[in-house]
Amino acid sequence: MPTRILPAVGDADAVRSITTLLSQLPDAEPVSPVADSTQLIDTLARLAAESVDELPEIVVVHERIGPVPALELIREVALRFPAVGVILVTSDASPGLFSAAMDSGARGLVALPLSYEELVSRVQAVAQWSVGVRRHLGHGSDVFSGVGGRVVTVSGAKGGVGATLAAIQLALAAQASGHSTALVDMDLQAGDVASYLDVQFRRSVVDLAAITDISPRVLADAVFRHDTGVALLLAPGEGERGEEVTDRAARQIVSALRSRYEVVVLDCGAQMSGAGAAAVEMADTALLVTTPDVVAVRAAKRTVRMWDRLQIRKAEETTVVVNRHTRGTEIQPPLIQRITGAAVAGTAIPANFKELQGAVDAGRIHELDSRSVVKQALWGLAGELGLVKVPDGTQKGGGRGAVSFRRRREAGGG
Repeated sequence: MPTRILPAVGDADAVRSITTLLSQLPDAEPVSPVADSTQLIDTLARLAAESVDELPEIVVVHERIGPVPALELIREVALRFPAVGVILVTSDASPGLFSAAMDSGARGLVALPLSYEELVSRVQAVAQWSVGVRRHLGHGSDVFSGVGGRVVTVSGAKGGVGATLAAIQLALAAQASGHSTALVDMDLQAGDVASYLDVQFRRSVVDLAAITDISPRVLADAVFRHDTGVALLLAPGEGERGEEVTDRAARQIVSALRSRYEVVVLDCGAQMSGAGAAAVEMADTALLVTTPDVVAVRAAKRTVRMWDRLQIRKAEETTVVVNRHTRGTEIQPPLIQRITGAAVAGTAIPANFKELQGAVDAGRIHELDSRSVVKQALWGLAGELGLVKVPDGTQKGGGRGAVSFRRRREAGGG
């Protein structure tokens, strides 16, 4: 059986040289290369969702892959897709880099310029390792695919649009449906998750920032188990300490959470830090919350464009959530979709702060009345996003309080 090799190379010249040499290897089957880290993870996730057998045996990562640095990308691949062997191609073959690559999860390192003999030797060794791992895991639908939990980020187009409330309710809905769920306050300087849920806990996401290998034990010590069952990883009480959470630390934290929980919801706030950007880039679903007013929608448009320019998230991969929606406002979801260039969630969240105020002021937002139209809409949004386990025959939707502009548009509404 041929060995499938997926090159992850951003440079066009390097792509040609690497794919040409790979095609000359015995029993090798190079597949279409990917140009960046996001495309690599998306490709592997799509293949793993079908079957572990669909994954390539080897991924070849070039040292100049971006936007995620090569070693961090290798670590994420090793955590999420343990049956895939990774080879790092680099011009620096020093013992220090070799050790760092092995610590990150690479199975081999090949020096530039590429040597046929060295490449064939390394590919054969890693291919045998990959086959052995898959044989050990077994075959069939019960095999761990490496995809791990579902990661959802919730960001605000600007401050005060309701991103934290949305993140909390999405996490509560996922937990209530039977998913093990973690809620992370990644709004590192001004996070309010603890206030909304009236909890005090001395540990925070900062406690994981300096740890290079986050074990399940270390992670369990850092999270707070809420009465609802949701695992909370809170923002630091001292906002200035948020700078300790680098983008690299954020990637490691998200990867560790993904491997332990079925659903991971991150409140990224409205100010984009390096850690928040890393979380958005890694997310399976990135939500951007806006209100239907000119200032907020303009801010949403700026954010979508910024994410696209910085290669954090493509516009078509971002989902805008409209909060405080009313039928009478001039700015309706279809217009927001045209302005931002991003998809808009079918479930809009109605405006009704009066029913929220008591629970918000008491820090008991998790005890919000189930008859609340806002709660019904947010839990309906969780169903739309696939975060809840929906019984067979039950239609996903926003409940009585949700406003689906797609349904109204199909019916001839505005």
